[in-house]
Amino acid sequence: QVRLVESGGGVVQTGGSLKLSCAASGRTDSTRAMDWWRQAPGKEREFIAAVTLKGGSTSYADSVRGRFAISRDNAKNTVYLQMHNLKPEDTAVYYCAVRAVSGSVVSWGQGTQVTVSS
Repeated sequence: QVRLVESGGGVVQTGGSLKLSCAASGRTDSTRAMDWWRQAPGKEREFIAAVTLKGGSTSYADSVRGRFAISRDNAKNTVYLQMHNLKPEDTAVYYCAVRAVSGSVVSWGQGTQVTVSS
């Protein structure tokens, strides 16, 4: 079992920046990648970004590519999401998730709220 704890959310003005962190604990040796997702009110949870824990390959949703950057510090079992040029439509609860070797998401964090004011 992997436990995930997100932090770093808050309120920011349009065009501002925030950096989210996700600390993992527990059986992290069996994980392949870590993701960031988000869920806005009334909408489905959507994939934002992912990073593999070996090699550090990254992938992004089109809606955030070029504005958001995912990174990881394996020594700290922590994944980050640096967000720039934030827009009101980025307002959501942001979740981190861990994927097993199979590729399936096996654990979610509790989420952290990001609010972008116009």
